[in-house]
Amino acid sequence: MISEIKSELGRAWRVYKTLDTQTVVVLTVSVALIMIQINFGGRLFFLRTFGHWVPSAWQGIAEWAWWFGTQGFTGFVIPVLILKLGFRQSWAEMGLGLGDWKLASTLALAYIPLVVIGTWILSNGADFQSNYPHYPEAARNWSMFFLYEALFLFYWMGWEYLWRGFVQFGTARTLGYWAIFVQMVPFAILHADKPLAEAFLSILGGVALGALCWRTRSFWIAVPIHAAQMFILDLWCTLRIRTGATGIGWAAITTALGF
Repeated sequence: MISEIKSELGRAWRVYKTLDTQTVVVLTVSVALIMIQINFGGRLFFLRTFGHWVPSAWQGIAEWAWWFGTQGFTGFVIPVLILKLGFRQSWAEMGLGLGDWKLASTLALAYIPLVVIGTWILSNGADFQSNYPHYPEAARNWSMFFLYEALFLFYWMGWEYLWRGFVQFGTARTLGYWAIFVQMVPFAILHADKPLAEAFLSILGGVALGALCWRTRSFWIAVPIHAAQMFILDLWCTLRIRTGATGIGWAAITTALGF
């Protein structure tokens, strides 16, 4: 019995030695980081743990600041430290270089008009207006809206780097192009509780963003693309909520914009 166990352990060790350590660490740690974020980065955890220290007038935005901050820390800061200090990766290898910034900028500028039109159509749905902005007060107070969106930027750095940077570039040398699809899977699964249209679009969006980062050799382009997408959707939903604009035609646009 003991000899069989030793034999199996020896076989498992020999198999492990054939694996790429960085790839194993990246895939394993990425799952652990998501579990940490879900369990300790949520707004409810913040309220239960720190809520009594925050003035009631600021508790709402503080909840979101905690969530955005922990996502930025677990998704960006920790992964960067692991690849840089643990595996001595260069900034370019980590996906943090400028890459082909000219192509990235051109594609981003071409994409924005599509986002403006697409989010305008989506914002007409009641399920979207009930979900965006996530912090309801942001839809009623412009100062809070812009503070909320500014804090959101750090969230996007963590969210995008965890998948398009840490997982994709961290496994690229062993998985090659498959890394694009590997990073898409958890990204899309974590959209399962979103409105159905958004949930299915996250599959295509995850692959598209991964491919874009791969082609431009940098994760940075994913941040303004995703952040702008959410900002514009939040803006359209906020304008609809504040003005009561319905429909997607020109009359609805002028009503939303206050013309």
